[in-house]
Amino acid sequence: MAAVNGAAQAEGLRPGLTVAHAQMLVPEFTVIDADPTADLAGLTRLAVWCQQHYAPLTSPDPPDGLWIDATGCTHLWRDERAMLTDLRQRLWQAGISARVAIADTPAAAHAMARFQLEAECVVPAGEGAAICLGLPVAALRLSADTVAGLRRLGFDTIGALMRAPRAQMALRFGDEPVRRLDQLTGRLFEPIDPILAPERLRRRASFVEPISTAPAIETAIDHLVRQLADDLRRRGLGACALDLVVERVDGVRQAHRVGLAQPSRDASHLRKLLVMRIEKIDPGFGIDAISLAVAMQAPLSAALSASLVDRELAGRDLAPLIDSLGNRFGEDRLFRAALVESDVPERSWRAIPSLSRPTGVSWPADLPRPARLLTPPELVETTALLPDYPPAFFVWRHDRHKTIRVDGPERIHGEWWRSDREIETVRDYFRIEDEAGQRFWLFRSGISNDARWFLHGLFG
Repeated sequence: MAAVNGAAQAEGLRPGLTVAHAQMLVPEFTVIDADPTADLAGLTRLAVWCQQHYAPLTSPDPPDGLWIDATGCTHLWRDERAMLTDLRQRLWQAGISARVAIADTPAAAHAMARFQLEAECVVPAGEGAAICLGLPVAALRLSADTVAGLRRLGFDTIGALMRAPRAQMALRFGDEPVRRLDQLTGRLFEPIDPILAPERLRRRASFVEPISTAPAIETAIDHLVRQLADDLRRRGLGACALDLVVERVDGVRQAHRVGLAQPSRDASHLRKLLVMRIEKIDPGFGIDAISLAVAMQAPLSAALSASLVDRELAGRDLAPLIDSLGNRFGEDRLFRAALVESDVPERSWRAIPSLSRPTGVSWPADLPRPARLLTPPELVETTALLPDYPPAFFVWRHDRHKTIRVDGPERIHGEWWRSDREIETVRDYFRIEDEAGQRFWLFRSGISNDARWFLHGLFG
């Protein structure tokens, strides 16, 4: 038996058993012929999909895994955790259950994804080997015979194996355990052989002499962008994401992805986004080749070519600015606010994509709202002349603010139809200006004498 599902495991079945043995344990169970060739083809298709959505360097890891080199790409999801969550959710929606881990070495990521309890694991940089010390030696991807031999000698965990004399280990088991340990710690570089999706638009420049300076890299990028822009124009397409892959003389590949808010084939705009990534490139002892590929694309008619848009809508097209900010700070940190029907301030808006059309709806002019809301509202210390009066001064984040002008109160009740506890909820909001000219949005929670004050927003 090559594999069993959860229900079969619960009945005591496990990979490696013969079908006859399994039928003795569980007379009635379903047997499906294994098809390694089809499994590998499915993994390859999944690797291509990951290459389009997450990172330029991906590869299948038979029989049940994928490699993704996410270096230079996680900023598009804010951080590593957000990228892993997005990946698992997409796979789950497709009916695929997955465990994912990210670490600074492939060996650590492989071990944590398969031998730790969490479905998502982010290993801090430099801590991969330390975190893996308690995992079984099988997590090192050793052969079954080697694992069995090590266990007979009492080496059950990676930590125990690391403390063993290397010379004696190599003499008894060959170089495999030592090599896997060095890959785990990062002492030995482990390359990933990425797949190349044939349908992707791609341009590659190789160099007679290795290059290493920023101007030389910029010149190569400029050449590749112009070629790729011509390819996109001939096909009537625009790029939604680009992958820049640097191939060093020592065999190391570095990949960097840039995303676009809307399809574009404007060479100058694409070049600007890619040049911003040069500071992240480590040329090492030199760069042999640079390739540029379109990770995602969309139809773009000639009438909407980016160069024409830039000329006709100069000063009004926000896409270049959004692309620059999104690639630097993360696409999920840029959004447009849209009004939602709710009196409770924190529920009265929702985030929509940056380039969404304005809804044309805004808050009433006689009920101004601050440009920035604090989530959650922050407790402040106040002194008021009378319980129902606005504060004469308040202390926020250890700074004392004296009240000069006040407007309010604006009473907002809880939304009783959401929960019973909101039936009694009352907030009185005040717009307050201090002696420095700063304007704040404070509210008093409740109407009793012991009501507390919170700072909820800041006006521009």
